[in-house]
Amino acid sequence: MSGSVEVQRRFDHAGMGEEATRRRRRGGEEDDEEEEDEDERGMEAWERAYADERSWEDLQEDESGLLRPIDTKTLVHAQYRRRLLQKSAASAASRIQKGLIRYLYLVVDLSRAASETDYRPSRMVAVAKCAEAFIREFFDQNPLSHIGLVTIKDGVAHRLTDIGGSPESQIKALMGKLECSGDASLQNALELIHGYLSQIPSYGHREVLILYSARNTCDPGDIMETIKNCKNAKIRCSVIGLSAEIFICKHLCEETGGSYTVALDESHFKELLLEHAPPPPAIAEYAAANLIKMGFPQRGAEGVIAICSCHKDVKIGGGYTCPRCKARVCELPAECRICGLTLVSSPHLARSYHHLFPVTPFNEVSSVVPFKLSQKLAQTCYGCQQSLLSHGSKPAPHVSCPKCNQRFCLDCDIYIHESLHNCPGCESHRSSTT
Repeated sequence: MSGSVEVQRRFDHAGMGEEATRRRRRGGEEDDEEEEDEDERGMEAWERAYADERSWEDLQEDESGLLRPIDTKTLVHAQYRRRLLQKSAASAASRIQKGLIRYLYLVVDLSRAASETDYRPSRMVAVAKCAEAFIREFFDQNPLSHIGLVTIKDGVAHRLTDIGGSPESQIKALMGKLECSGDASLQNALELIHGYLSQIPSYGHREVLILYSARNTCDPGDIMETIKNCKNAKIRCSVIGLSAEIFICKHLCEETGGSYTVALDESHFKELLLEHAPPPPAIAEYAAANLIKMGFPQRGAEGVIAICSCHKDVKIGGGYTCPRCKARVCELPAECRICGLTLVSSPHLARSYHHLFPVTPFNEVSSVVPFKLSQKLAQTCYGCQQSLLSHGSKPAPHVSCPKCNQRFCLDCDIYIHESLHNCPGCESHRSSTT
């Protein structure tokens, strides 16, 4: 009897020991989790940003089993070619008239929703950075166009800058007013812009591009009536949302002939924003041909004192003189404040033609080329003279012009179609024949 009692006690002690061991393990795991949470809370913001980027996903395994970074250049070029081919297919399907003289107001939402941190470091900073790139690209693509800035916060719309042709002044004004507060009012912004764009000449294409962070709008009246007024005034309204899709924004874009998109992340937002830089197709009412009077002013002599008509200020040297009324303006393109003549320079006029006669998309050259044939083909890029070979004699991805058959690398392909707007091979062949 005593032996059985002793055995039972041993089992009880063993069970208690196992239970204590399990408790210690659970306690140790909880301590480890608490330490990890404390470590994460103790991490700086920039450390958490790197931890969230999951940089190990940017690696891929090559044929030999080694880890190498993903070729982002090829991916970027593939995305670029997809957009280029879509544009060329759309323009080839039907003749599309584009608006070369654009008057665009860029509306930036600076309500409290812009302070959200789903875009690092915040929506406001991400929008400001992408807006700067857009303004520069807009004037590069549209040398005869004008742009103005409007902000929304505290339920009120503020016009930061007059509509003009200087990218530096627009960017400087935007960067100096980055403060978030209050609610967004879409109606107030549209009413403000409608009052300014209604005074634009009939040959100008009126556009509004809204960078909207909020998920609602706080309006003082009937926004549907405002949308109808914008439609009657031929104002094309487009919206890029940084949050969920909103019905009123979609309705606004559908009624006025604009486009409504929602960004997934910062890179996608920048891509959507830059798609608005090239001139869009003209509205049917603007399709009729118009003759526009333009003046080509001369550069002002250095050391000459004159009053600037745009800033009402005395300046020494520089500027341009209107050929009609001899007034002084600071920059081109501009509209003379005295006689109303549109003032441009000949390079501005020449650069605006590349949208009418775009460079034909280049053909991709297959990497599987017979060895004897590859020896006869060009081994270097015709544009930058860099080698088109990688890993020995294996040809790297490149393209060729369908007209002159010259070969170009991926970087030169993007540069030719987006900045140069002329094929060097075709131009050299044309100059040699003449």
